[in-house]
Amino acid sequence: MKLEVDRERCVGAGNCVLTAPEVFDQDEEDGRVRLLDAEPAEAGDAVQLCPAAAITAVG
Repeated sequence: MKLEVDRERCVGAGNCVLTAPEVFDQDEEDGRVRLLDAEPAEAGDAVQLCPAAAITAVG
């Protein structure tokens, strides 16, 4: 699986970080998502739990 994030859509809810902290982090300055691993083996339910639909699974 490959993940893409849209930082402009991100509202900083942090659901992704809580679900998969090894894959996502939050920027300290603006609270928006930072992708740590674009091709993780597992990302939990982060894609579905994102309230802003800022995370997309490709392929």
